[in-house]
Amino acid sequence: MTDIYTPVGGARQGLDYDYDDAHGQGLVTFAGVMLLIAATLNVLYGIAAIDKANFFVNNARYVFGDLNTWGWFLLGLGILQASAAFAIWRGASWGRWFGVAAASVNMILQMLWIPSYPVLAMTILALDVIVIYGLLAYGGNRKRHRAQQAAGAS
Repeated sequence: MTDIYTPVGGARQGLDYDYDDAHGQGLVTFAGVMLLIAATLNVLYGIAAIDKANFFVNNARYVFGDLNTWGWFLLGLGILQASAAFAIWRGASWGRWFGVAAASVNMILQMLWIPSYPVLAMTILALDVIVIYGLLAYGGNRKRHRAQQAAGAS
C-alpha cells in the first residue's frame, strides 16, 4: 500500500525546508495586503466624511469632533498605513514596527468611529488584529528568510 504522504514520484528529496518560516512570510505579506486594504478604505471613507457624503449614519454623536474631523483623521491614517504596507513589502526592519503602530492607532480610531458606520468599523478592526498578529509573530523572520533565499540561490 502506498504512503498517502509521499509526494508524487515517491521521492523525498528537497523537502528539507522550514515550513514555519515559509508560512510566516506568507502571513507577513498577507498583513501588508490587509494593511493596504485598510488604508484604501480609510482614505475613501475619510474623503467621503470630509465631503459630508450621505453614506454615514446621520446625527451620530462622537467622543469629540464631528464627521469632518474624523474624516481628516482617517485620511491621514490611511496614507500612513499605505506607507507602512509598502515598507513591509520592501522588507525594511522598521516597517514591521511602523505597521504595528499604524494598525494599533487604526484600531483605536475605528473604536471611536463606530457611531458613524458600525459594521465597517468592526470589520476594519478585525483586519487590524490580523495585521498585528502577523507582524509580531512572523515579521522578525523576514530578514533571515531573505538571507536564506539569497544563500540558496548562489
